[in-house]
Amino acid sequence: QVQVVESGGGVVRPGESLTLSCVVSGIIYRIYDMAWYRQAPGKQRELVAIDINDEITTYKDSVKGRFTISRDNAQKKAYLRMNNLEPEDTGVYFCNANVQMTAISTKRDFWGQGTQVTVSG
Repeated sequence: QVQVVESGGGVVRPGESLTLSCVVSGIIYRIYDMAWYRQAPGKQRELVAIDINDEITTYKDSVKGRFTISRDNAQKKAYLRMNNLEPEDTGVYFCNANVQMTAISTKRDFWGQGTQVTVSG
């Protein structure tokens, strides 16, 4: 199977920065898209940033210019650098990896358990 593990969350003040990390492991032939989602209390999970097949990156409008998604294919990792954090960025951040497990299998989405980011103070 495939495991996705996030790390790097925490409690910060408005204006501060955090970098989230995501590592993908297990049976992996190729990783296509990698994305970060977040879920605020009482709200639905939403897409924050996505790296499409290591070619194109897109962002939620409210984080453009503040957040940067990147990836290290050799290490099977993705990162989300978050600058100038705002209270509205508070939530659980989830990493999503679109993975082909073998040369003949179809692509599937795998999710991590999430990491909490709290912007307060």
